[in-house]
Amino acid sequence: MIHQTAIVHPSAKLGKNVQIGPYSVIQADVEIGDDTRIESHVLIKGPTKIGKANHFFQFSSIGEDCQDKKYAGEATRLEIGDNNVFRECVTVHRGTIQDQGLTRIGSNNLFMNYVHVAHDCMIGDNNIFANNASTAGHVHVGDWVILGGMSGVHQFCHIGSHSFVGAGSIMVKDLPPYVMVGGVNVTPHGINSEGLRRRGFSKEAILQVRRAYKVLYRNGNTVEQALVELNEMAKTTPEVQILADFVANSPRGIVR
Repeated sequence: MIHQTAIVHPSAKLGKNVQIGPYSVIQADVEIGDDTRIESHVLIKGPTKIGKANHFFQFSSIGEDCQDKKYAGEATRLEIGDNNVFRECVTVHRGTIQDQGLTRIGSNNLFMNYVHVAHDCMIGDNNIFANNASTAGHVHVGDWVILGGMSGVHQFCHIGSHSFVGAGSIMVKDLPPYVMVGGVNVTPHGINSEGLRRRGFSKEAILQVRRAYKVLYRNGNTVEQALVELNEMAKTTPEVQILADFVANSPRGIVR
């Protein structure tokens, strides 16, 4: 299961049925869960904890020191959940002590070729990062998010669950849940209704989310005015409460 040319540090902990391909390097303080497959020429550096049934394709670099100039070699961490796919040349960096010292990735995510996940990012579950999508440091991404190819997310931005970022978009503000955006200077283009349908949202919930979007983006309200209406709608629609809470707590301000 481990190719004879692979290098695995004695302190690395490997689960059952872990496959490691030619010329891959597993360094110290790395823990890899059961049924994980590591192709050729992969580097995994610790401290890193990886869950079960992940798949790392060739030339991916996982758990490397971050590129923040303040980083001075501290033993920060990377944690990865289960059933993720990291395609060719994906880079994921550990955290910094200026944040929580941790980069975390959930489960069931797909990271296509050349995706970059920077230090201190918090990535949820069931996301798709298309080719060359990149998140700068301290970015938070919810669940069921799609980042289109060549898109970029500015440091400290938050991306809400079920949102959709079009190819080539540059995010410099927070993106509320359910919202689709596109363009270099991103503009909202409605809600991700097709994604919500596929994930089992009821017709009534989607209708209320669409109405909430209009309150936030189409009715000429300020954010403060929109929040008053959103919180009233949220009394009967939990999905709208998620949107209202995100907008109210947005650290950078939302896309407008």
